[in-house]
Amino acid sequence: MAELQPLFETKQAKGRAAFRVFTATVFVGICLMLVYRFLHIPRGGEEGRWAWIGMLVAEVLFSFYWIITQSARWNVTQNFPFIQRLSQRYEDRLPGVDVFVCTADPIMEPPTLVVNTVLSVMSFNYPPGKLSVYLSDDGGSEFTFYALLEASHFSKSWIPFCKKFNVAPMSPEAYFSHQPDEKYVNQVEEEWLAMKKKYKEMRYQIESVMAKGSISEEIRRQHKGFLEWYNYEVTKQNHQSIVQIIIDGKDTYAVDNEGCRLPTLVYMAREKRPGWPHNFKAGAMNALIRVSSEISNGSIILNLDCDMYANNPDAVREALCFFMDEKRGPEIAFMQHPQRYNNITKNDIYGNCAHVVHQVELAGVGGYDAALFCGTACFHRRESLSGAKYSRDCRENVDSEAKKIDERTADELEKISKVLASCSYEKDTPWGKEMGLLYGCPVEDIVTGLAIQCRGWKSVYYDPDRRAFIGVAPITLDTHLVQFKRWSEGLFQIFFSKYCPFIYGHGKIKVGAQMGYCVYLLWAPVSLPTLYYIIVPPLCLLHGISLFPKASSPWFIPFVYVFIAKNVYSIIEALNCDSTLKGWWNLQRMLLIRRTTSFFFAFFDVILRQLGLSQTAFALTAKVVTEDVLERYEQEVMEFGTSSLMFTIISTLAMLNLFSVVAAIFKMIFQDFGALEKFVLQVILCGLTVVLNFPIYEALFIRKDKGSLPFSVMFKSIAIAALACLILVN
Repeated sequence: MAELQPLFETKQAKGRAAFRVFTATVFVGICLMLVYRFLHIPRGGEEGRWAWIGMLVAEVLFSFYWIITQSARWNVTQNFPFIQRLSQRYEDRLPGVDVFVCTADPIMEPPTLVVNTVLSVMSFNYPPGKLSVYLSDDGGSEFTFYALLEASHFSKSWIPFCKKFNVAPMSPEAYFSHQPDEKYVNQVEEEWLAMKKKYKEMRYQIESVMAKGSISEEIRRQHKGFLEWYNYEVTKQNHQSIVQIIIDGKDTYAVDNEGCRLPTLVYMAREKRPGWPHNFKAGAMNALIRVSSEISNGSIILNLDCDMYANNPDAVREALCFFMDEKRGPEIAFMQHPQRYNNITKNDIYGNCAHVVHQVELAGVGGYDAALFCGTACFHRRESLSGAKYSRDCRENVDSEAKKIDERTADELEKISKVLASCSYEKDTPWGKEMGLLYGCPVEDIVTGLAIQCRGWKSVYYDPDRRAFIGVAPITLDTHLVQFKRWSEGLFQIFFSKYCPFIYGHGKIKVGAQMGYCVYLLWAPVSLPTLYYIIVPPLCLLHGISLFPKASSPWFIPFVYVFIAKNVYSIIEALNCDSTLKGWWNLQRMLLIRRTTSFFFAFFDVILRQLGLSQTAFALTAKVVTEDVLERYEQEVMEFGTSSLMFTIISTLAMLNLFSVVAAIFKMIFQDFGALEKFVLQVILCGLTVVLNFPIYEALFIRKDKGSLPFSVMFKSIAIAALACLILVN
């Protein structure tokens, strides 16, 4: 009997040998730099001794982190599924798929945005009888419930429309923001306009109710679910379990306008009570795992944030190629897609797109069979999410799930599910410890993925040409930095916990995977050498203290080589990953800003938490912006607008380097031009920092719009920088 062709294949990225040779040369250059630092430490009492020692420590830390980052580039792989083979072999026995969509606040995450995501996943090219969609509403909002109810009515028209014309993206808002392709215009235009009108009517109804701030009695009579808010006092942090099956996929009357079956659609708001920990998104996901196990029990779970709509109708089928492959599939626990965004400007002013991270680093970690679980756009095997260990003695495939006839009514299932979603259900159980997503960390996704891999499972990373899921990126600097602070804080907590990959993963996952995790877990501490490099060299330059070799010295060569080689490689890497040169430059600015603000604050928050002086908090990022902010973003103008402490730090560092460069150039021109040979690297370092910070100076002194930096920030940054310039470095 001929061996079955695989349902997916894995290929090594091109140029691996050349990259390894290049990396070796950079490593030699770094070693020579550290040798120079160690051999030329000023003697006791000499000027700049401690500044020099600080530079040595900073460069050792940079070098260690650079080695860590190379692990994510050492074994980059790409995966390719074959959905035609899947259909040929398994079309009549495809597994059930449960889709989890999570939202937490109807103001920061508007219901229209949420239901667009829900409608997009309901429209997958997949048997609707095997597809169930669950919305977890941690805000417990009747407005979100109402929006979902309206979406269920609209889905009866939208789903057949998507199937008929192979619509992509399947989010109505995203789809109708563009005219139909010209080759379909004659065929589609009339139906396109009619469907767009229906969507606008649905959106208007939802937004009108939101604007009014109350739901009329006429609307409440449309569904028994509104009694949950009518009979009880429901607040965001204090409410009973609410589970409503809005579309019962088993009901013969649950059909669309073409008479085809509709996917199951469920609304859930888990119980919240004062004094009971709700464990943020991890708690919501675990409640969804339990509730869905009673209602549909799909063996594959897809989890999405509420702003990540589906863009590829065949995304589920592509995912199943990994899980149902006869040879490698049984050991795969989850398959992670990259987070892509629909609102990225040409040059990506805030570096949101992270082209290199998605196409190189995450693919590199995936090359060790340990792709990171990033919290959204991830397909899971239910068995692995429920705490099971992988066993070679029990290699059951996804399609072998037991089929049972469930005669329970929707009302009975809702009643049972409410118990599973209660806040006391998890007490004295393994949930959050051994089962489901793990608790105690703001980035529960990363630590959960690591724990699953340490139980013997493998994971894959898949970055398709046709983006499977698309979300919304932050378009203000403040929101962006808050988001990165939350991520870096949670990631650094993992490094300090028992889940540190070098300890918890020892002997369980590959060393390359352990290092790959730490590329992100060590975001926060890398802020310290960065801050040192941005503060001390300009101060030393201002006071005539040299920290680098002269241009005529042989030791000058490794410093220049490492600097040029790393940056040239970084540019080539970015351009190969579909970025632009200006986009690469913008990313360098954002890396500097993140490290000196978000990562720095995260570092100290984690240290304080380790000392028991603070507790973990969760900051939700808003998905709503004003028109003037959006206009500036589209023009690629950085948005400040507030007197945030982070903005004061950014401005102060920019002013410090500006003062130092101007003063140094003045001295060299009018006093001692020959000193340039001695200070050339410091001048270049500070000069590049100044050029990199041009948008900061523009926001401080030139711009007059609402997105510029306030006068108070300008005053404080100039005063602090001027005061720092008076400090003598010994």
